[in-house]
Amino acid sequence: MSRLVSFTDRLQRSATGLPWRDDDSDDGSDERQNGWTRYLPLCILLALMVAPHPSLLLILVNHYLRTLHEPITFLVHLCVSYTLTFLSFTSLVICVIRDPGPVCPSKPAQEDSQISARDEIGLREALMGPPGDTDDDEINPLKWCRKCWAPKPERTHHCSLCGRCVLKMDHHCPWLGGKCVGHRTYPSFFHFITCITTFSAYVAYLAGTAFWWSFNNPTLVLDQVTPLHELFLFCAGVIFGLVVGSFMIYHIYLISTNQTTLESLSPFLLLRFLPPLPSSLHLSDPPMEHELSYTQRRLVREAHRTVKLYNLGWQENWAQVFGWNNHGGWVPRILYGGASPGDGRCFPRNPRAHDMLQKLAGALETADKEA
Repeated sequence: MSRLVSFTDRLQRSATGLPWRDDDSDDGSDERQNGWTRYLPLCILLALMVAPHPSLLLILVNHYLRTLHEPITFLVHLCVSYTLTFLSFTSLVICVIRDPGPVCPSKPAQEDSQISARDEIGLREALMGPPGDTDDDEINPLKWCRKCWAPKPERTHHCSLCGRCVLKMDHHCPWLGGKCVGHRTYPSFFHFITCITTFSAYVAYLAGTAFWWSFNNPTLVLDQVTPLHELFLFCAGVIFGLVVGSFMIYHIYLISTNQTTLESLSPFLLLRFLPPLPSSLHLSDPPMEHELSYTQRRLVREAHRTVKLYNLGWQENWAQVFGWNNHGGWVPRILYGGASPGDGRCFPRNPRAHDMLQKLAGALETADKEA
């Protein structure tokens, strides 16, 4: 009874906007990040982004202007380098200041007599779900966050570090000031790592060619310091290009297959979408990972390699992240990545996913009988 009273109290607090603390959630307690320490990785990231520029300017001036006397080449390298730097900072700012995906968008104040019936979700509806002929996922108990006590749309996840749900959550990133990457910030995040990778590769090429020239023409080098800066920038560009570039390649794969990082690394999320299993298996609906046998878990992991619930083909998948409807939509995509189209709550599914899930359910039933 105490849990029922607690549930009622939280629903009332959610409706009135009062704060509450989730102390008895089944999913464990939130570990929210507070204080200035959450911004320490962001400060380190900013320092790493600014650090190579003094050496870069020194190489451009000493090598291309004072040694080779090529002002046009100098201007080209200067413009390309600082254009990539500017684009990196614009997308980083968007990732930090923009909400990654609010589940409950703010609404203007309304009179009590004008509150819609949808905003007044009763206790019985929240517990038992909608009637059989109603397809309202927001009050379905399987899509109700037991931490926020609020509707949990499709592909939404609760972040224990942020203490909130995020639409189409990809991952929690400490380098962004301890914020999540979600539906509204994922294009900017991909734009950021792409610009960083391109900048690192460009700096490595620029510094590497300058160092090779200095190595082959030691008598023409102005001083002994410039080659050291060239070697330093070349090594730094290669290291950061490989590290961030591998991350970028992984996200190219995720976008091409319409997955988030959480969906890619969590094979047992498929259990939420399985059709009802026979009661003889003695499993929950949907089944939980710890309830499965070793063989059943192996079957789920193998199925996860081929079952891509939202994969509609690489062109449609990329359009879901970077698509636009107006004529000037390409401008924000270039400047900072833009924003994903849609509301981040409903997503079309792979038409073959249903048959694949049916096949997985049958394999789980067969494995239980053979055990």
